[in-house]
Amino acid sequence: MSETYFLLGVGGIGIASLFSQWLAWRLRLPAILFLLLCGILAGPVLGLLNPEALFGPLLFPLVSLSVALILFEGSLTLHLSEWREIGTVVRRLVTLGALTTGAIIASASHYLLDLPWDLAVLFGTLTLVTGPTVIVPMLRVMRPSPSVANILRWEGIVIDPLGALLAVVVYSFIVSSGSDGGVPINESLLTFAKVIGCGLILGVSGGWLLGVAMRRHWLPEYLENLAALATVLGIFISANLLVHESGLLAVTIMGMWLANMRGVDVRHILHFKENLSVLLISGLFILLAARLDLKALLALGPATLVLLAVIQFIARPLSVALSTAGSSLSWRERSLLAWIAPRGIVAAAVSAIFAERMVHLGFEQAQLLVPLTFLVIIGTVVLQSATARPLARALKVSEPSPRGFLIIGANPLARAVGKALQERGNRVLLTDSSWENISAARMDNLPTYFGNPASQHADAHLDLIGLGQLLALSASSEQNSLACTRFRPDFGKANLYYLPSQREQRMSEKHRISDEHRGQPFGYPQRSYGQLASLLARGAEIHCTTLSSNFSWDAYQALHGARATLLLGFDPHGRFHVASENLTFSPGPDWILMALIEPEEGKCP
Repeated sequence: MSETYFLLGVGGIGIASLFSQWLAWRLRLPAILFLLLCGILAGPVLGLLNPEALFGPLLFPLVSLSVALILFEGSLTLHLSEWREIGTVVRRLVTLGALTTGAIIASASHYLLDLPWDLAVLFGTLTLVTGPTVIVPMLRVMRPSPSVANILRWEGIVIDPLGALLAVVVYSFIVSSGSDGGVPINESLLTFAKVIGCGLILGVSGGWLLGVAMRRHWLPEYLENLAALATVLGIFISANLLVHESGLLAVTIMGMWLANMRGVDVRHILHFKENLSVLLISGLFILLAARLDLKALLALGPATLVLLAVIQFIARPLSVALSTAGSSLSWRERSLLAWIAPRGIVAAAVSAIFAERMVHLGFEQAQLLVPLTFLVIIGTVVLQSATARPLARALKVSEPSPRGFLIIGANPLARAVGKALQERGNRVLLTDSSWENISAARMDNLPTYFGNPASQHADAHLDLIGLGQLLALSASSEQNSLACTRFRPDFGKANLYYLPSQREQRMSEKHRISDEHRGQPFGYPQRSYGQLASLLARGAEIHCTTLSSNFSWDAYQALHGARATLLLGFDPHGRFHVASENLTFSPGPDWILMALIEPEEGKCP
């Protein structure tokens, strides 16, 4: 292999990964769809990418290390303290429901495809996991009711590491039993016990040592991410060297142990690992898809379509029926839960590792695991991505479009803005810790939340249904910045707006809160909270004005001049545009402009 081919191959994978992730973000679809398409086009269709030729004997060691890091990142999210809080339905889905799903898939693959029972059980455990990487983008698109969204999100988070752990255990047992069935049962059980024991001991030891080092500050904070990465790789390699195939189990246990240690904050490590996982998942999925044998996939025959139907119409509905029995969920919500269960990257990556190793150990039919797993991924992701939103609407369990505004503060200015938006038909929710302000807002018939929007109580009780924008209009710049930081993952940086205080505007850069923790300045031209509040107190009012061919934007500015602070613009299609420091839209005929306009000098308001 030439150096040029290697550089072009790695660079091409990077570009394809970025394009796929960006396209998924723009279309609000699972990135796995576009990564899969790129891999298949570059590999079996066009022949541009040959992973074996690109990486040679390093391919599967790299894949193994990547899978280890992905499983470690997933296990860091498994907090045992949250087990009771996630609800009975989720607990049943990831235990009874998962076992039911795995058993049905194993039985179907055995009888439909003539897979041996050991491989059928392994295939069942590989394809019972969903995962947040495919669930979360789907939730953004279909916007189900809060109960359904929380169940699906928590199921994906919890079942990802648990399902992978179960698959590793089943795989370890199969390998320890031998390929020809001639290994004595005592020896098989002993080998299996060694795998489990080594994985547990090294996993707990690695998690404990890293946790102690972090808790006692033996490492500076900037080295903790590197230490975590090095420890994961070290534990994975050491476990595999001591007892073959125990590495994946070890790193999964290590992540779970570290996440549940008292006095250890893993949030910054988790953030680093999430970013690393996006990189690894993107490149890994393109590489695995490029290795896909389309002929082998097509050669599986129509029985695979029957298998997909069993997974979609029998396994998932039965799992949901057992898990939701006796719950308060309506039949509509249960029906949507029974339809949504896309498979993701963990199934693809782990199946590729296991299949390659098992073929070398003499399990000839193990080569079917990869095309079968990809078939399940393609079938579930494509089918459910295309139908989730229409089905949620048909069942009447989808949220309204997120056109509403969460307003931080219920002071007179925030109330005036909220009332004007509500009169335009936009949903608003005002939050404040001042009972006087909240009482005044309720007198204006404005929806309110009494409390700190960044509190733990707000995390559980603040109703964000239909809200897509944040207006931080509190008199406290610290409160505004905290709210922008807290709700950035929910709304996105582009939908956060704030009013700076006059004191903040006078501060030097080293004393002013970083732009990273704030949104975009609200209003055009830019004014402070104090300036707008003062204008309002002196008689300024919020007016909505419709532009026309005879009364243009230029005429509007000429009429009102500096007396008008533009807040929002509504285009002829009904879309709203929030005005900011740099006006990003050009109002035209039939636009409606919402602005705070102070009275002309000498005139009464």
